[in-house]
Amino acid sequence: MPSLATKRDRLLELLQSYSSCVVAFSGGLDSTVVAKAAQLALGDRAVAVTGASASLAAGELEECVALARQIGIRHVVLETDELSIPGYRANSGNRCYFCKTELFVKVQQLADRLGMDVVCDGTNHDDRGEHRPGMKAGREQQVRSPLAECELTKAEIRELAVAWELPIWDKPATPCLSSRIAYGETVTPQRLAMIGAAERFLREQGFQPLRVRYHKGDMARIEVSPETLPRFFEPAFREEVVKKLKSLGFKFVSVDLEGFRSGSMNALLAVESLTISR
Repeated sequence: MPSLATKRDRLLELLQSYSSCVVAFSGGLDSTVVAKAAQLALGDRAVAVTGASASLAAGELEECVALARQIGIRHVVLETDELSIPGYRANSGNRCYFCKTELFVKVQQLADRLGMDVVCDGTNHDDRGEHRPGMKAGREQQVRSPLAECELTKAEIRELAVAWELPIWDKPATPCLSSRIAYGETVTPQRLAMIGAAERFLREQGFQPLRVRYHKGDMARIEVSPETLPRFFEPAFREEVVKKLKSLGFKFVSVDLEGFRSGSMNALLAVESLTISR
């Protein structure tokens, strides 16, 4: 089995073979490692691009700007408009396909304007076994996935981030706000704003990891780590949370006793819809 050093060198060699590239850069662990590797391999022939829209969680764009500055890679922010796409708003199990298509098309257009050869993303080796409709969009738009091509796993990517002194080496997954809306419930700017404000309020109370899920009837389902659940049984704090979230537009406020778990909305999908398109 190849060592991490061997995979790292293979990654840098692969990126050097591109001549130039644009990295779809969300500020998450995977795309940050790709951006760092691209900067090391290509210098000023690498550009990081972040898509900004109403579905981006608060603080994420600012973190992208700071990370790109630290890495030393040129950074461009593109406005994306996935909310104008009916398939995205409908919020079925393939919502991410429409989002990634919108992003990759605009990133490719930028790459063409800049004369860049390749668009790449942060898909890694472990992603192949998960429900990720966005990967289909990447294949259709001929986006390269250097981490996956070099068989780098999530654990190995974290090790690389530590070695390269990237501050997000232990950053939890931060999917877009639309992922908090139950499948089948329409994605709207108002609902995204409700979720974003609710998560910002609870984060200020010290909750991390955290999700505020939106369900039919303007119901909030709060997911936090199990050890922090007892705080919600303190009368004063419970009343404060209910009052705040109702002021944001939620009619019902609930706390999930299972606690935080990434991808919990996938439990609402039929098994056959989780099959990865090839």
